Amino acid sequence: MTGDHQTAALLLFGAFVAVTLGITTWVSRHRQGSAEEFYAGGRLFSPMENGFAIAGDYMSAASFLGISGLIALVGYDGMLYSVGFLVAWLVVLCLVAELVRNCGRFTLADVVAARMRERPVRIAAGTSSVTVSVLYLVAQMVGAGSLVALLLGGTGEAARAWTVVGVGVLMVIYVSLGGMRATTWIQIVKAVLLLGGTVALTVLVLLRFHGDFNRLLLTAAERSGHGEAFLAPGLAYGGDWTARFDFISLGLALVLGTAGLPHILSRFYTVPTARAARRSVVWAIGLIGGFYLMTIVLGFGAAALIGPDAVRASNASGNTAVPLLALDLGGGADTTGGTVLFAVVAAVAFATILAVVAGITLASSASVAHDLYASLRRRGGKPRSEVAVARVASVGIGLVAIALGLLARDLNVAFLVGLAFAVAASANLPVLLYSLFWRGFTTRGAVWAVYGGLIPAVVLVLLSPVVSGGPASLFPGADFQLFPLQNPGLVSIPLGFLAGWLGTVTSPEVPDEAKHAETEVRSLTGAGAV
Repeated sequence: MTGDHQTAALLLFGAFVAVTLGITTWVSRHRQGSAEEFYAGGRLFSPMENGFAIAGDYMSAASFLGISGLIALVGYDGMLYSVGFLVAWLVVLCLVAELVRNCGRFTLADVVAARMRERPVRIAAGTSSVTVSVLYLVAQMVGAGSLVALLLGGTGEAARAWTVVGVGVLMVIYVSLGGMRATTWIQIVKAVLLLGGTVALTVLVLLRFHGDFNRLLLTAAERSGHGEAFLAPGLAYGGDWTARFDFISLGLALVLGTAGLPHILSRFYTVPTARAARRSVVWAIGLIGGFYLMTIVLGFGAAALIGPDAVRASNASGNTAVPLLALDLGGGADTTGGTVLFAVVAAVAFATILAVVAGITLASSASVAHDLYASLRRRGGKPRSEVAVARVASVGIGLVAIALGLLARDLNVAFLVGLAFAVAASANLPVLLYSLFWRGFTTRGAVWAVYGGLIPAVVLVLLSPVVSGGPASLFPGADFQLFPLQNPGLVSIPLGFLAGWLGTVTSPEVPDEAKHAETEVRSLTGAGAV
């Protein structure tokens, strides 16, 4: 990229970072000592504000960079991510949003522990939440590295590595100083920027084809080299039965995983009532739905205007398709329009990454402090403030995410998020649904549901082609692949539900009917909710 691109984009990067640090500094002057203030922003946000923040939290680098890139490379099959991410919100709206807000305080474990023995349940749910959050964080780190590598002309690994480190440092600052209130406002600003940028690019793509979407699709198919197969199912997931099962597995993970994501569940606690939580989700569905429809246009637009070969040459996983599309729509590499549009899109994508990592880091540090620390600390010792522990935890989580982000830098970010969704759907969703809806659920069932989904999901990923056995694996030189699918959801999600059922029916514990009745009344009516 030319010096003009670098200068303009870096100036916009700097402007967004300065604004977000200003928000964090302003918020940090307010009292952040209480857990409610730090974890939930004092529960002061309106449904519209929280809806924009949820959208900002959910529309990640995987959505903006990864999905459009996959559509540009594999056509129809890449759209599975857009459809799956959107349909998932109906599960959230119908099954969990209002009930979670009524039953919990800050984390997923609050909902389950309301009617179980707290210590084992909190340790299990906290461990699962941190695992899912770190996997999700890695995807954002990889997106940041890809973006800055493109901006700097793909020169060397050092730029990508320092970008990952820089994002990690910034997310720790946002969380440790600003808590939920700063994180929420950063996400609102980011959501507005991302939606504005996506609308502008979508309009420009459609104008290039005079509003004829059919012509856009036909041009993309012709340019792809695959012809009509580019617009039909099967290019990526139709080769054999293994690929077809991978398709089903990924679809299950995307549709069911959202309801188990810790950073999404924690957003329901930032509004004052369950009704406000439900309205927040309605706002979020509208914003997110429009966004994912536009990613389809951007993906096929990149295929039609840039071509899959050029996208793959820039980044093998397709993560740079949208910035390259912006460059072309603005007039090309040596034009002022191309420079400005590329810089704006790059800055918006970078803003997306910073906002999402802040939300995930806050949710995972809350799990460490509120669930793990509170359960594991020695009785009788002088307890440290939960908020202080959460701030320290954000540093540790940041370091882990940086290390893994450097290791996984060549994988597609949407694909990485698919793995995080699979773990969330396997470990968190079964225990959440059983706790809310099964009268006979027990503590052993809760613990088994979490570990029975979490351990198989992680082990199957480690034994899958993602980690070894192929040129695109994390360790291409090694081969300890035993599991053929890239996404473990098809196996691990049923195992999570099965383990929860098996733990309950073999448990000697008698279910507490009174606690279940209390939880049911609270979840449905909000009576006694915090």
